[in-house]
Amino acid sequence: MDTQTPLVYCYRIMPGSYIVSYPVFVCGDKPDALTFDIQLDDEVGLLHYARSQPSELIAENAIHRRYITTTAKRRLHQVAFRERVLKAYQTRCALCMLKHAALLDAAHIIPDGEPDGEPEVSNGLSLCKIHHAAFDLNYLGITPGYRVEVRRQLLDEIDGPMLQHGIKAMHGQRIALPNSRRERPSVKRLEARFEKFRLADQTS
Repeated sequence: MDTQTPLVYCYRIMPGSYIVSYPVFVCGDKPDALTFDIQLDDEVGLLHYARSQPSELIAENAIHRRYITTTAKRRLHQVAFRERVLKAYQTRCALCMLKHAALLDAAHIIPDGEPDGEPEVSNGLSLCKIHHAAFDLNYLGITPGYRVEVRRQLLDEIDGPMLQHGIKAMHGQRIALPNSRRERPSVKRLEARFEKFRLADQTS
């Protein structure tokens, strides 16, 4: 902490799996609790800091690091959320069973930042990018009983094979679920999210 020596921070996603962030700096020490606080920085910030007089940059550097730390925490949580959700769903889309990880997202049932929108596996769904977009836009919804409903407007629409087989064919199907009941989608959250879908369907 005294020398501001940069360290490497390993953030655990799950046993044996980590996200590595560098550089981080110790910014506070709590000997009684046997803990310390860290902040993250970036290479641009470090270079700027090294070339300037410390007395002129104390306030600026503190603000910069707090911003970088907040941004990095958000990124770490998002990456960890995705990895945990995909692992729970055995790296496949809960709707179409696509198994290519690069084409899969961890979709929030209750959006991040809203009340009850915590980055928990029970607030997530492993969806391919097309179904993630359709879910976010309320083109399709998932009932508290784990079944897919597609907006009536889309069901009546005639279009190419992607709409027919990729979305309309999902109507009425039951989604794939994690083996662990603890990791399955929260019924309470699905109820709240499905209500938004229902209202969107009524106004379409």
